[in-house]
Amino acid sequence: MRRRSRYLPALVCAATLVAAGCAQADQTGGGGGGGGTEFPRQETVFTGGAQWGPPSSWNPIQGGGFATGTEGFLYETPYLFNPFTLELEPWLAERGEWVSDDVYELTLREGITWSDGEPMTSEDVVFSVELGKIPEVPYSTLFEWLEEVEAVDELTTRFTFSDPRRGEWDNFLSNNQIVPEHIFKDIPPEELMSWPNDENPVGSGPYLYHSHTDERVVWERNENWWGIEALGLTMKPRYVIDLVNSSNEVAFGQIAQNELDLSNFFLPGVGELLQGDFNVSTYYSEEPYMLSANTAYLVPNVEREPLGDPVFRRALAFSIDVESIVENVYGGIVQAANPTGLLPTWEDYIDDQVVEQFGFEYDPAQARSLLASAGYVDVTGDGLVEMPNGDEIELTLIVPAGWTDWNEAAQVIAASARDAGINIVTAFPEAATLDDLRNSGEFDLVINNFTELNNTPWTNYRYLFQLPIQDIQPSQNFGRYQNEQAWDLTQDLGRLAVGDPGFQEVISQLQQISLEEMPAIPMWYNGAWSQVNNSTWTNWPSDDPDTPDYYPVTWGGYFQKGAIYMFAEIEPATG
Repeated sequence: MRRRSRYLPALVCAATLVAAGCAQADQTGGGGGGGGTEFPRQETVFTGGAQWGPPSSWNPIQGGGFATGTEGFLYETPYLFNPFTLELEPWLAERGEWVSDDVYELTLREGITWSDGEPMTSEDVVFSVELGKIPEVPYSTLFEWLEEVEAVDELTTRFTFSDPRRGEWDNFLSNNQIVPEHIFKDIPPEELMSWPNDENPVGSGPYLYHSHTDERVVWERNENWWGIEALGLTMKPRYVIDLVNSSNEVAFGQIAQNELDLSNFFLPGVGELLQGDFNVSTYYSEEPYMLSANTAYLVPNVEREPLGDPVFRRALAFSIDVESIVENVYGGIVQAANPTGLLPTWEDYIDDQVVEQFGFEYDPAQARSLLASAGYVDVTGDGLVEMPNGDEIELTLIVPAGWTDWNEAAQVIAASARDAGINIVTAFPEAATLDDLRNSGEFDLVINNFTELNNTPWTNYRYLFQLPIQDIQPSQNFGRYQNEQAWDLTQDLGRLAVGDPGFQEVISQLQQISLEEMPAIPMWYNGAWSQVNNSTWTNWPSDDPDTPDYYPVTWGGYFQKGAIYMFAEIEPATG
């Protein structure tokens, strides 16, 4: 029997307190963000869940850390990725095509202008791409396989590749924003990554920067946006106000009392929230309530014994009681991951035969059998196995302090592993400390989910297998696993667009290696946390066939995965 959420009484209390303090603001657009009558409630959408500190940058080249809306509202990508069709959709681009094996041409739509009235041209595209020649820019590795970029005419850009990686190129086109050359060219290269772009930023997107405080950023509809004519889209809210997060408890109160229209917070007890009289809904009306956003992996540091042994890693995979985490920690709002770790978006490319032969599930007996086969046996009689040489095993699993769901999941992992004979203890350092330990390889085990939804499963295998190993690994292969064959196959996958001939053969090989070698253990899919209040705005995305099919998420990158459409398709509530 599922227990009743222990969080609900406290969260209901929070909702009551927020309601008591914000009842008047609800009519004026205050929304807890100090909006006042300047932002009429019926013209304003309040969002929250992506911004965890005061907004301080509107520079998309930094790759992260900028204000919510910088990507999508202010700056735009040539293409959007549609997670439901698995296709790229032209956005800034009118079209793009491979005109030969190693040459790609991109043509911008006519009539795109920057918010200061200057036209967007192919020179802006060339400039934006060539910023990658600055080593600190996140996409600098592009020039390991892009040989030349040149403007052919006012709207057309030609890209010549030394190593045409079509899947990776699609990923670039749907994840990186075009910026105005006439603004960014004046920023010295050594200052680019620290430049905040916080003085009247000039973009091409459907919203303009209006203002910000430490508690919020305000966007105002761009009435001259090129997409109104070219795409037939008009953004419905005049204002979008994204609130800086203070806590999940406060967010619960805000969404329950219509102080937030769209909450992208993790809210325990969401099932009870939906049953209350709050006019709140989620993407699915039943469990798991949320779409899947990324895969939570248990990452072993293979440079530490016995984690360097693939048999031990597979035994560890069989020892984890994921269903207990899904049901008891998350209350059913997440799903257990497929053994391959691939998100449901990519289920058509999961090789069922590979999974059947090499996959795993919670099975303590099988875990003990694998351990024994490799010489890990309990020689002291305490129920825990020792190394083949008799040394004791104690592995520490680290998770950030205060991440309550992961803290509890870590305890389940440790307890179920001990039942199988593996001694795991938990530790909860501060998030910044954990980042340093993880990136520098100073850990035994860590939970990580840098595996977000993207336009190609190539990104999942880059996460697992990227080489070479650096002293600091900031985003990939935290476990420092080295397998040249797997990395070569990963690069082969990047050379193929999804569905190309040979794509399935390569991805099947990668699935087999990942399951045999277990460089990281997929556990569950973190949800695209999203709750909406329908009191002021309706027609939010959901699985109802009468509503739009988009990810209702404002997190970084999701606007160019289709979430931008929801601001054009929501409707004012009536009655």
